Amino acid sequence: MKAVQNTYTIDAAGRTLGRVASEAAKALMGKMRPDYTPNKNSAIKVTVTNAGKLYIRERKRSRTIYTTYSGFPGGLRRESLASLTARKGNGEALRRAVARMLPRNTMHTPRLKNLIVTE
Repeated sequence: MKAVQNTYTIDAAGRTLGRVASEAAKALMGKMRPDYTPNKNSAIKVTVTNAGKLYIRERKRSRTIYTTYSGFPGGLRRESLASLTARKGNGEALRRAVARMLPRNTMHTPRLKNLIVTE
């Protein structure tokens, strides 16, 4: 039996946020491997390099709003993509996009821990 590689590298320079995120989410789920099983964690590490050189159009930066709610009165927080990238960089926007593309099940958190984003 042939050994399957456990690392997957994506170069994000000049590519759009959604296309890089969907490729990373697909790899984290294990769909790029010949031994893909939906109910098993593939334990593959995905590294995204050059996240600072992602292409994000200006319209998306201003219109994309991230919303979180703490559960307390007045706890609704909204932040635009532009302010998020100014505060934490393009890597955080990519991490959030990948997180929302993964299925929300018990493997969600372990899969996200296998995502490494470098600016």
